[in-house]
Amino acid sequence: MTNHRYGLIMAGGRGTRFWPRSRKSNAKQVLRFFGERSLIQQTVDRLTPLIPPENLWVITNDLLQQEIRSQLPEVPKRQIIAEPAQRNTAPCIGLAAQILHDIDPEAALGVFPADHLILKEQRFRNFVKAAYRAAEANQVVVLGIQPRWAETGYGYIEFPKKVKPGIAEALPVTSFREKPDAKTAKKFVERGNFFWNAGMFFWPVATALDLMRRHQPKTSALLAALPPFRSKRFANKLAESYPLCENISIDYAVIERADKVAGIALDDIGWNDVGSWKAVYDLAEKDRDANASCGDLVAEHSHGNYVDAGKTVALVGVDNLVIVDTADALLVASRDHAQDVSKIVKVLDEQKREELL
Repeated sequence: MTNHRYGLIMAGGRGTRFWPRSRKSNAKQVLRFFGERSLIQQTVDRLTPLIPPENLWVITNDLLQQEIRSQLPEVPKRQIIAEPAQRNTAPCIGLAAQILHDIDPEAALGVFPADHLILKEQRFRNFVKAAYRAAEANQVVVLGIQPRWAETGYGYIEFPKKVKPGIAEALPVTSFREKPDAKTAKKFVERGNFFWNAGMFFWPVATALDLMRRHQPKTSALLAALPPFRSKRFANKLAESYPLCENISIDYAVIERADKVAGIALDDIGWNDVGSWKAVYDLAEKDRDANASCGDLVAEHSHGNYVDAGKTVALVGVDNLVIVDTADALLVASRDHAQDVSKIVKVLDEQKREELL
């Protein structure tokens, strides 16, 4: 494998749908939902067979930086960077591209979320190899996840008709579609050439910077004016400039405006974005009454519940609940409304309940 391949892991989110376990300083990506390794550790584990740790970069926030450095000792500490302010994914990726271009102008950059689960890791790596090859041929590449249901919470990538999932080849992307309503999502799935946008991108850093200059001139100029990464002035200048960048996702800012984008239509890689407590329930082992727990659970006439608590929990005559107990907060929610847990965090934000955030 060429050493011009680099990976950026985006790890700045708060994971508000996983309150009360996920907090600002202990967010979703550093939590252990599945086994002994956190989500970000699992992300690094599946990438390092392809990308050496010294070629991995992480962009997070100041509250998580130290924890991530502790969890990822194999990644050089200086390459785990804290954003001075949250500005969505376009400035984040632009910053990484700017740093890498100064270090290695031939760099090909892959961008990966920190908090997804991928069960079929070798299959995934085969597609990542193909994406890097296409990026090295000066293509902008996105990965599309074969949809398993008519999801309204994801954006979709439209491929050419009669696309065959699972072929590790970059094909022209016909269009990008925003999160659809239920009727439209059903049509997308039936047509067979619409795939979920996985939020994973590959491109030469020179191309990424060129597209940023064209479509995000203000942010591009701010990042281009930064001193070299190893300069003593870098951190202070970044703190001044970064909050002035436009708060916008890379999809809206650049990818959907680019003239030519290629995509790889993945087949089953065991992908899950672990978007809520319901997803954790779906992936967890269950007893004969479809209850799942992280801890000691005693259930009577109860079905389809998920419990995460540091004590014995007894359930009697309740169904389809999510119950999460921490030292200072208790969540009880309908499993069907697990996505709405983030609304509780919004209320706590409005009430300035910092001790619970």
